[in-house]
Amino acid sequence: MRGHAPARLGSRTLAALLVFVTLLVVVPDYLTERGLGLVPLLIFLPAFVAGRGTVRQTAVAAGWVVVVLVGLLLYDPFQTVSANLSTVAFTAVLGGLSVAGAWQRSRRDEEISRLRSAAAALQRQILRPLPLLTDRLLTDGVYEPVEEDSRVGGDIYEVMPSPYGTRVLIADVQGKGLPAIGTAFAVLGAFREAAGREPELTAVVEALESAVVRHNAFEAQTGEPERFVTALVLNADGGREVQVVDCGHIPPYLLHRERTGPAVRPVPLRNSGVPLGLGSLAPESRAVERFPLPPGAMLLLCTDGVTEARDSAGAFFPLEERLAGWVDASPREVAAGLLDQLAVHTGGSPADDIALLVLRRSTPSAPEREDPSGSGGPGPPAAGSR
Repeated sequence: MRGHAPARLGSRTLAALLVFVTLLVVVPDYLTERGLGLVPLLIFLPAFVAGRGTVRQTAVAAGWVVVVLVGLLLYDPFQTVSANLSTVAFTAVLGGLSVAGAWQRSRRDEEISRLRSAAAALQRQILRPLPLLTDRLLTDGVYEPVEEDSRVGGDIYEVMPSPYGTRVLIADVQGKGLPAIGTAFAVLGAFREAAGREPELTAVVEALESAVVRHNAFEAQTGEPERFVTALVLNADGGREVQVVDCGHIPPYLLHRERTGPAVRPVPLRNSGVPLGLGSLAPESRAVERFPLPPGAMLLLCTDGVTEARDSAGAFFPLEERLAGWVDASPREVAAGLLDQLAVHTGGSPADDIALLVLRRSTPSAPEREDPSGSGGPGPPAAGSR
């Protein structure tokens, strides 16, 4: 899935356009007794083609109009209203200018295409390819950036093994463009550093908060607005539960099979904190929550490029409904299936980056351990987790 490019003129479309417009202005002009004086309007046809067609197509359109006007002049040399030598000369000049404009536009389009493709390629290089396997989690998913210059977003993810369990990050930066990518990379670098260093999940989130605040202060010197980042930070250790800190992000979805059949539901998080970068505005500090991840169950994390994807009628993508058909699938199948369904729903033209992760335990769950600190953070390292 990619950002949609402006529609271009096909060869058949161009031929039909030239013939249709020519007949539309020439026939009425010569059927009426006095003439309507519409033929000179043909001189603007190359300029119209230059806005959508190639340089070659614009040259063809310019040549076509000149040939039509010369033919009309030869057919009726005494016609002074519709076609005369001055009209032909002006058409030739305007046609040349249209060709030059088409050439400049094609150069600009190529440069923009290279820039946005480079930005998307940079995002893909910074983010590690999926699937990712640790001693705690198997993580698969998809990441599809919208390759349009003004709409490239800042969706990021990371999965890091640590002495305290596997740490998972999924985040979405407010805004679009290269500045949003810069903020995303600041968060990603802070997470990679703190995930293996900090024993408590809240300390990892505090490191991300500090990174966003510092980056905003730096960007303010260049006139860029401050940005906030919604994020979910999770930890899966050897227990039956997963720890999570919610920073204003979309809640995760739990997929598993119960006795009554497949079950899909968002994880109910009671402590939805403020996004990263807005911590100073919150009355309370962010807290860790725990929820069970049953054996064989999967956890879906995503950004709003999934939940807010719209079809041509403006209807949102029915994520929970679609997930019900993938409860017994593998993480790879869930990710690939959802991506295909999103492509169908949006007509292949998503309006935002798409990032989704599907998590499943890679080892059987062990009995849950107590947290000696009582702070809601993960317990001591499990044997073999280093």
